[in-house]
Amino acid sequence: MRALISVFDKTEISEFAKFLHSQGVEIISTGGTKKHLISNNIPVIDVSDVTNFPEMLDGRVKTLHPKIHGGLLGVRSNQDHVDTMKAHNIQPIDIVVVNLYPFFKEVQTNKSFEEKVEFIDIGGPTMLRSAAKNFNDVIVISEVDDYEVVKQEWQENGSVSQTTRKRLAGKVFNLTAAYDAAISEFMLGNNEFPTHLQASYTKQADLRYGENPHQRAAFYGANMVKGAMNHVEQLQGKALSFNNIRDMDVAWKIVNEFEDNIHVCCALKHSTPCGVAIGETALESYTRAQQCDPISIFGGIVAMNKTVDAESAEAMNKIFLEIVIAPNFTPEALDVFSTKKNLRIIKAAQAPIDSLEYVKVDGGLLVQDSDASFSTILEVVTETEPTEQQLRDLIFAQKVVKHVKSNAIVVVKDGMAKGIGTGETNRIWAAQQAINRAGDGEVLASDAFFPFDDVVRLAAESGIKAIIQPGGSIRDEDSIKACNELGLAMVLTNVRHFKH
Repeated sequence: MRALISVFDKTEISEFAKFLHSQGVEIISTGGTKKHLISNNIPVIDVSDVTNFPEMLDGRVKTLHPKIHGGLLGVRSNQDHVDTMKAHNIQPIDIVVVNLYPFFKEVQTNKSFEEKVEFIDIGGPTMLRSAAKNFNDVIVISEVDDYEVVKQEWQENGSVSQTTRKRLAGKVFNLTAAYDAAISEFMLGNNEFPTHLQASYTKQADLRYGENPHQRAAFYGANMVKGAMNHVEQLQGKALSFNNIRDMDVAWKIVNEFEDNIHVCCALKHSTPCGVAIGETALESYTRAQQCDPISIFGGIVAMNKTVDAESAEAMNKIFLEIVIAPNFTPEALDVFSTKKNLRIIKAAQAPIDSLEYVKVDGGLLVQDSDASFSTILEVVTETEPTEQQLRDLIFAQKVVKHVKSNAIVVVKDGMAKGIGTGETNRIWAAQQAINRAGDGEVLASDAFFPFDDVVRLAAESGIKAIIQPGGSIRDEDSIKACNELGLAMVLTNVRHFKH
């Protein structure tokens, strides 16, 4: 038997190669892998001695040869294949152990485009695919964890079963599909929606379950980018769940909507903000966010845009929370949180970067640009103009309402979300919900236009002084007229923020 070994990641390869050698397997290799095996006293046949052709073009061409791929693709039970292999002096290759150049890692570095191109592996995926296609005759290993799987089965049964061979081949095509998808994304960028949609992700964790206990779940991190959720650091607490990660993502996105010079806190439950507020300190921003909805925050998530200190940690520890996520924590804050062993403390250094959003539907996938825009032109369309404080609150409210499920209304006063109306099937219900919760709100934001003037009239009755909304309804004038009649200011943004 013969094995071809060519690996970039040399973890445990010498041990596995020694096992193969002990079983009478000849080992073929080249380049750095060959040197590594020889240094560990493992006999190796150079690929060039098999092909009778030198390695060339800076190593780009070494295994791309009929004597390699004929040995991989020849079907042993097909007499024509066997005769052809004998006629051309091609010996079968029975085992392939290959892992690839680390394109996933290198594409995220600051290397130049040309330097990154050099990490696109050609020979490796080609050998893997050839071996995987002929899995009935060739054992193909692409992951370090499978060395032990093959070794154990070999020792117990004297061979490797067809079931295992097929599974290993499937893992190869899973890997090469993700590898090619990453290269495609690298070459095309996000400037167009390509003809074929690929995705390149690697499993980072199996989760206990999905949204409900009867649903299986896992978390996959993007191979191409250092995003917010695939590069967090968990400092304490239980393992993250499916719902935790979804909620954490939304809460982190909300606090990242705001400037670095202010403290912002978001309290969130079931992917919906239940409190958002700014403050002079971490403690003040948390306290005000908690006051927005002191009931819903129980068992929820808290996200902060600045370092969590001991004072704010002590305040958070007074209620049950699932997660606290922030860019940093003082040592004193971590000491405070350590008294609650199950509380998940998450350090997040990366701002959200996704430029596309995906929504799975049965039998298909919807793809769209991420909603990353806010209007830079705010048009006051009423006789009454908002005050400076009201304008600041209107902008604050707009940043919050963008992340609330549609139909969405947010009522704000002094940099604090006083009431949030979410996920209603009509806008007046969402407004009633937000206003009733707010009590003494000053301004109101809507994620989409007003088809009628009913929200304006409800707002005026409740003491709201200014409204921000996209505009664009054929009946905008009705709402503007009602504002003028009732003395409210209205600002149009011309940007809708539906979130279904």
